[in-house]
Amino acid sequence: LTVSARDGGGLPSTTNAAVTVNILQSGSAPAIFERSRYTFSVPEDTPEDSPVGTVKAREPPNSLEVVSYRISSGDPHGRFSIDPQFGIIRTKTQLDHESQSVVVLTVQSQLGNSPVYSSTQVNISVIDINDNPPVFLTHSDRVTISHTQPPGTAVYIAHAEDKDSGLNGAIKYSIASKQSNAFSIDPNLGVVNLTRTVFADKQQEYTLHIAAEDSGIPPLTSSLMFDSLAVKIVILDINDNSPSFMSSPLSYVMEDVEVGFLVYRIMAKDPDEGRNGQVTYHILSGNENKAFVLDKITGLLTTAQLLDREIQRCYNLTVMALDDGSPALSATQVLTIVVLDVNDETPVFLKQLYEAAVRENQDPGEFVLKVEAVDRDAGPNSLLRYEILPGPGYEKFKMNPHSGELITTTSLDRETQECFSIKGSPSRSSTAQLYLTVLDENDHNPMLAKTQYQISVREDLEEGSAILDLFASDKDDGLNGEVMYSLIDDTFGAFAIDSVTGSIVTTKALDRETKSQYTFRAVASDCSTHLPRSTTVMTILIQDVNDNVPKFEQSYYKASVWEGQSPKTDIIQVFATDLDSGLNGETEYSILSGNENATFLIDSARGILATNTVLDHENTSSYREMASSHRLVLLASDCGTPSLNSTATVLITVLDVNDNPPVFSSPEYHIHVKESIPVGSHVTEVSANDCDAGTNAEITYAIISGNDRGHFHLDGKTGSVDLMKTLDYEDTMKFTLIIQAT
Repeated sequence: LTVSARDGGGLPSTTNAAVTVNILQSGSAPAIFERSRYTFSVPEDTPEDSPVGTVKAREPPNSLEVVSYRISSGDPHGRFSIDPQFGIIRTKTQLDHESQSVVVLTVQSQLGNSPVYSSTQVNISVIDINDNPPVFLTHSDRVTISHTQPPGTAVYIAHAEDKDSGLNGAIKYSIASKQSNAFSIDPNLGVVNLTRTVFADKQQEYTLHIAAEDSGIPPLTSSLMFDSLAVKIVILDINDNSPSFMSSPLSYVMEDVEVGFLVYRIMAKDPDEGRNGQVTYHILSGNENKAFVLDKITGLLTTAQLLDREIQRCYNLTVMALDDGSPALSATQVLTIVVLDVNDETPVFLKQLYEAAVRENQDPGEFVLKVEAVDRDAGPNSLLRYEILPGPGYEKFKMNPHSGELITTTSLDRETQECFSIKGSPSRSSTAQLYLTVLDENDHNPMLAKTQYQISVREDLEEGSAILDLFASDKDDGLNGEVMYSLIDDTFGAFAIDSVTGSIVTTKALDRETKSQYTFRAVASDCSTHLPRSTTVMTILIQDVNDNVPKFEQSYYKASVWEGQSPKTDIIQVFATDLDSGLNGETEYSILSGNENATFLIDSARGILATNTVLDHENTSSYREMASSHRLVLLASDCGTPSLNSTATVLITVLDVNDNPPVFSSPEYHIHVKESIPVGSHVTEVSANDCDAGTNAEITYAIISGNDRGHFHLDGKTGSVDLMKTLDYEDTMKFTLIIQAT
């Protein structure tokens, strides 16, 4: 038997118990316990060998055997013993309520040496004794609070544990030693609260010793020195002062200084303590071109790049001094840095970088852009001449030396080279960067990596799963090169494609038995109006999962076989079909039950059921429903992992062969009658039995000798013998009739 347990809330046990019941043939009755369940209680500090309780089983009436007792289960640690003669249960070892509060024993009684026994359940409650003091999980802790916290603020929660139960485990908290009346503790919850503000206190740190006591009798308390909890409460400074600048808001620097030159030192002070008084420096605005670097710790301001007074004569930097408090406080100052002039005038372009775009596939001479430079000098030195400096692709362009106009010298192809970076220079020393972009024409189709794909996926793939990410490349740019994906054939609602990413996903649950293969086309096209595109053929093969149970053609079969047939005689062939493929669809047959003594066997592959022994119609056996039939349960299992199966029932009737002669109930019948009985009187009745069945068991009776004068008549069907003539004792004292049963 398999026994499961379930509590009052409906939660089942994690494991089941296997119970084996052996049925013994015994004529003796067991000794029965007076109660089916005993309940005792014992304190956990009870000494060893102390009595707990007594169980009693009564022997059957008139029994001379002695009842003995033993503990059969429920005490794996040997905490209890039982007097085998009197049934007194005693403690065997020291008990502990905290490790086991309830013990459930099964006690058996046995009458003498009889194999039959009875059992009772003994529930022993181990009563808790206050033997465990409260214990703090940690002996010290540290918390920080702001000195502006109001009275009633919870600053700490103390927690101790007591292994005892009930009142023995109920804990009360108290402050055993404290340096101030600023704190109190909730005795039940252990919450430490402020009783007043500490704003005016000069003391910045408090240490509270918290003790825990249980509610047992007598109560147990955590020791002050060893088991109490020392809580250090630190009062934090409040950030109530902003930094203030000490340095001047004006500084000067020459325009030809090197990168990294120290320009100025910014200084600010904050009277707060600790992190509240630590100041860092930051540039908020005015340094958009990254000309300066400010060390946030030291306040040192240095150049990050070369300065040019002709570009920018002064800088107005908004500088912030920020403390590290929470919330942080700050102050700002506008620092003006004046750049002093050096004689370095040269021609300069109006822009350092020129950008333009030109269409590809245009004839030579196409206008691209015009550059322009200025020189602050006067006279001939201000007359400018433009030229292109040698570089990659510069031969494809020509610049007018006087106007600065740039034109093409050949037809351009964006796919060959999309961008050109050209330097133009006036006759002295200034240079400008020309960045030219060739505009795209939609002259390339999207290209998929393959013209066809074959993918295998499992049929139990979840809906929405990605099976393939298509990727197509398009050499064009912009909308001409943005690829969109789509499906143009019927996928029977099973697949869809993300138009942007090309990810093909399932849109419903797949079933190989319904459809094992999908073939459709995927298209990649760009977003231009001409819609160039490329196509690939998708073949999706659905892999089989063992999700179909083998099914017999019939759930119930009937078959018959003549008794006496030789072993291996075929009786019936059963068939089971499995819609799965491969090993998942291969079916094996076996006999699940009803085949006691291995009377039958089945071909595991073909499902042919045959005899394994010579059958006897007349033989009776406990496993058969009737003397002439066998009921077998057949199992059809597939070869998948895990294997699935189904069952069918076969009723096999063993047909009778006339192989048993009739047998009289008695070899001789002795009948005494009076000579005066009237003719027609019933004399006796003979009976015979034939183990065969049907017509083979129908018996006919006949007198074959001893009735020469016809005194008696025998009914051939019933075996009834009647008197046909008057008897005369003086004539014949005895008749011997020979009767035959056929």
